[in-house]
Amino acid sequence: MTTETIQFDALGLAAPLLKAVQETGYTSPTPIQAKAIPLALQGLDLMAGAQTGTGKTAAFTLPILQKLLPFASSSTSPAKHPIRALVLTPTRELAIQVEESVKVYAKHTSLKSLVVFGGVDIKTQTPHLKTGVEILVATPGRLLDHVEQKTLNLGQVQILVLDEADRMLDMGFMPDLKRILALLPKQRQNLMFSATFSNEIKKLADEFLSNPTLIEVARSNATAENVTQKVYLVEQSKKQALLTQLLKAGDNKQVIVFTKTKITAGRLSRALQKEGIAAESIHGDKSQKERLEALDAFKAGKITALVATDVAARGLDISDLPMVINYEIPSAPEDYVHRIGRTGRAGASGVAISLVCEEEEKYLAEIEKLIKRSIDKEKAHISATARKPTNHAAREHANNDDAIDSNRAKYPAKPRQHTRKPSADPWFDKPYEPTKNNADNTKNLSGINRKVPIAALLGGLRTSKQAG
Repeated sequence: MTTETIQFDALGLAAPLLKAVQETGYTSPTPIQAKAIPLALQGLDLMAGAQTGTGKTAAFTLPILQKLLPFASSSTSPAKHPIRALVLTPTRELAIQVEESVKVYAKHTSLKSLVVFGGVDIKTQTPHLKTGVEILVATPGRLLDHVEQKTLNLGQVQILVLDEADRMLDMGFMPDLKRILALLPKQRQNLMFSATFSNEIKKLADEFLSNPTLIEVARSNATAENVTQKVYLVEQSKKQALLTQLLKAGDNKQVIVFTKTKITAGRLSRALQKEGIAAESIHGDKSQKERLEALDAFKAGKITALVATDVAARGLDISDLPMVINYEIPSAPEDYVHRIGRTGRAGASGVAISLVCEEEEKYLAEIEKLIKRSIDKEKAHISATARKPTNHAAREHANNDDAIDSNRAKYPAKPRQHTRKPSADPWFDKPYEPTKNNADNTKNLSGINRKVPIAALLGGLRTSKQAG
């Protein structure tokens, strides 16, 4: 029986879980689910490589729920609901997405779950933890915050999942991961999911996986075949005009635009708004409330362009996202794989466009080397309408430190000539003439009422008579 013909009811899942799966509309598992679920149910450690959008969340969520079903309890006592499964994710968005999936698949069971992440008041999460949860989804930093405040206990964790492990290493979570691993029971099952397999990932696997079974459903560091990739070669100063042209062309309802920095993301989203494009930015400086509001508006179709840094390259669960645009390509080629993995999810087709200036061509070469393929390139052609920004957009563009205003070189500003209207009284138009022999004239003045300057702090000016 191949993974193409297998059905969910052949994976050995319990009836409550199958019912939840069927209610989502799925009947056949994706390749990663068909391979990972049976092995995870056997209690094996897994090192799974799969691109984003392949259904890997269900690949570890369903076996976790299946293995914890014997511990499900309707009791309200916190002691009946210790943390038995811990899922670590690199970003808040991914943590939220994973825990939402857990709730969907566990809705016909008594198993409880919770998500904790930074950016919000930790006190709002503590009461929910104290009621007890079997499955905890967390970002590493916030998990350690709760550990320090003694609001949770990891002593009964049976299953650990590292989701997007490569991204965790990219974001510098290795020290936090080591601290967390030291707090967990040594006898546990470990599942690691990663879109790329770098040497650092292999070292991490050696540290906490026990004789892992390797699963790959796509070539390591590959990009999905159903994503059409294209590069526009364009001058840095013309990128904004080209992006505006691309967003206004066709029927682009949902596009994620990736930038390298938070400053560029904010400026670019404001410039697009001035061009009449519904845009919003999402990056690390945004509060959790602002980020969730922007994501909800994007998912609801109220926003056309979501301008994001790599913080949003993971964890955005947006079905049928047709296009991603790299306004700036990443300097780390692995990040390119993560970015374009937001489109073409679960077999759907997608388009990934990159705007590449001359200075970025070296990064493009590294990307092509990693994905082992050449990306189609085309010199950008910008319409006259797109080249002429509105006054607002021109001001926004002028504020961009990276932008080069080519018009300044072509059309230097003429020096301003100041002309002055004649005054009503011709005397005011005469040139200044200093008074001659001013000192001598002063001596000839009568000394009776002549005022002598004295320091203001001593009472101001006094007459010479008073001074004598």
